[in-house]
Amino acid sequence: MSERRKFIKKSILGSAVFIPGISQVFAKQSSPQLIGEKPLILSTWNHGLPANAAAIAKLKETGSILDAVEAGVKDTELDLSNLSVGLQGLPDREGITTLDASIMTGDGACGSVAFVRQVKHPISLARVVMEKTPHVMIVGEGARQLAIAEGFPIEPEVLSPKAKEAYEKWKIESKYKPVINIENHDTIGMIGMDEAGNLAGSCTTSGLAYKMHGRVGDSPVIGAGLFVDNEVGAATATGLGESIIRICGSFLIVELMRQGRTPQEACEEAVKRLIAKNSKNIKDIQAGFLAMNKEGEIGAFAVHPGFNFAKGTMQSNQMIDSKSHF
Repeated sequence: MSERRKFIKKSILGSAVFIPGISQVFAKQSSPQLIGEKPLILSTWNHGLPANAAAIAKLKETGSILDAVEAGVKDTELDLSNLSVGLQGLPDREGITTLDASIMTGDGACGSVAFVRQVKHPISLARVVMEKTPHVMIVGEGARQLAIAEGFPIEPEVLSPKAKEAYEKWKIESKYKPVINIENHDTIGMIGMDEAGNLAGSCTTSGLAYKMHGRVGDSPVIGAGLFVDNEVGAATATGLGESIIRICGSFLIVELMRQGRTPQEACEEAVKRLIAKNSKNIKDIQAGFLAMNKEGEIGAFAVHPGFNFAKGTMQSNQMIDSKSHF
C-alpha cells in the first residue's frame, strides 16, 4: 500500500511537469502538506516563531542544519518570559531548576543531557555529548562536570523573578497536578531540513513544574521527545513526558512514515496510541506531536486543543494551530 501511494503521488507530480498549467493549479488547490518546501524548520508553540527566525539566520550563515536547530532553541533557552525552557523555568518541588535537552542528526548521531543544573544552554551541552564523547546521554553532576571541562559558564543557582513568584504561590498548598495549556508554551522541539534534504532536530526544556527532584521527561530521551532519520523524516514531541515515553512517540511517528503514512497520519496514530495507554486520566494529559518527511510534507496533532507550531522557510515564518483528538 505504501509503495502504491508513493507511485500515485509521483505520477501526479510528474504529470504536472509536462501539462501546461497543471502545476499551478495543483499548488493552489492542494494542502501545504503535499507541496513541501526546502529548507524547512518546524518548532513547537508560540516561541517557535523567534526560534525559527534564529534557526533560518544560522542556516543562511553556515549552511548547516545542525547549527540551525541548535541556534534556534538556544534563543528560547534565553527567553526570560518563558517559564518552561532554560534556567528561568519553573523549578522542581525542592525549588531547584533542572534542565533536559537532546539533539540528533539524520545519520543517527545523537546526544542528550538530563537533570542538569546551572548550565544556560543544555542544548549545546547535548551537542558536546554527541560530538565529543562515546556516549548518548549524560546526566546530573556528570553533565555539569562535562560542562565545566568544556568551558561552559556555570550560572548562579537562583530562581528567576517570575519563577520564584510562582514557586512561592505553589508552596502554599504544594499540590502537583499536570494542567493542560495553563500557559501557551511548553518544551520547545525543533526539526529541520536543509535544501539537500539533510535532517536534524533539537529539544530542550526545564521539565514539569514542581516535579519530583530528579524527574526526567521525554525531551532528552532519543525516540521519545525527538527522533530523526535521513531516510524517512523527523518528529518531535511536547506535553506530559511520561505519556510520550510510554509509546516512544517520536520514533513511532518516524517508523509509521517509513511504512508509508503521511506525517499527519503518523501524528494522529501516535496520539491514538498515547490515549489508549493513558485512558484513565487522559483529561489531565496534553501531548502534541510535530513531524516532517523527506518530501517536506508536515503533520501535527495533539490530544486536546491548544497546541500550535511555527513553520519557517526562507520566505516566511508563520504560526499554525494543530488539530486535536478531542
